[in-house]
Amino acid sequence: MRIGMRVGYSGGFREAAEELADLEKAGLDMVSIAEAYSFDAVSQLGYLAAVTDRLELTSGILQAFTRTPTLTAMTAAGLDHVSGGRFTLGLGASGPQVVEGFHGVPYDAPLGRIREIVDICRMVWRRERVEYPGRYYTLPLPPEQGTGLGKPLKLINTPVRERIPVTLAAIGPRNVELAAEIAEGWEPIFFHPGRAAETWGAALAAGRARRDPALGPLQVLVGAPCAVGEGLEELRDAARHQLALYIGGMGARGKNFYNELTVRYGFPEAAARVQDLYLDGRKEEAAAAVPQELVDATSLVGPAGWVAERLAAMAEAGVTTVVAHLVQADREDRLRTVEQLKNLAADL
Repeated sequence: MRIGMRVGYSGGFREAAEELADLEKAGLDMVSIAEAYSFDAVSQLGYLAAVTDRLELTSGILQAFTRTPTLTAMTAAGLDHVSGGRFTLGLGASGPQVVEGFHGVPYDAPLGRIREIVDICRMVWRRERVEYPGRYYTLPLPPEQGTGLGKPLKLINTPVRERIPVTLAAIGPRNVELAAEIAEGWEPIFFHPGRAAETWGAALAAGRARRDPALGPLQVLVGAPCAVGEGLEELRDAARHQLALYIGGMGARGKNFYNELTVRYGFPEAAARVQDLYLDGRKEEAAAAVPQELVDATSLVGPAGWVAERLAAMAEAGVTTVVAHLVQADREDRLRTVEQLKNLAADL
């Protein structure tokens, strides 16, 4: 099991970048940069490519609707170039509130679009002339939709790798099935190892049945708050606020993917109550209503023995990489946590 970390969009990027050299020495394997509707992830990943030597760099995630497929491919090839072949393209559909609200682009057919985007990216990386008669993307643009002067082109430069790994962020059954079929990696959110099989097992099996063996085994990347030590119960419980934000506030009533996941996990009453409280502006009460089981199952904050048990449960559920949210305020504590996570993971 590999250990990575996520750099969020709440600030402190320069400080996090400076700390990465020590975290790399402590055994960190990868770093993921979030985007959402904050600063773009690409510029930050380019910066990190210049100040790290070994770390895998991952976008976590680029939104599929906000870039053309060929720009996504060019961007990934560029990041792979400047990092010396260390980039993984993390891609996801995001949601209608961000895609339509912030970018002004219709949120339609996310599964079909992502499939075609991945197809086109791989054509670009192989330096094929891009001729793609897709349902959602047609390249070159048909004459009746433009000037008629477009022609098939291939990428000017030869990429470092013609197969840059792709990780799809997905939690809905059809999205997860697509990830298991076409991507090197799958990244769910709020991963509950004890309920993963009943929630996603059928979708993963269906996707793997159509998977190209050349992709290799599906990599499963799971984010979790991480801190190893005694007396950290309050720090673990602080994750309630993030869970409440997603379950209650990341979407509208009737269109919240994270709320739907909580229902599929077996907490329908709690999901409804958290959403009602959050959307009514009662955020502290919403956080308090998040089930304790969900807080504990999705966390790696606690004594070494407890964290070891949680890592073993994740490994048993198929997790190959933990993407840590290092929640301790002290730099030395964060370094120690990465070292301990690496040691505990090595024993699995």
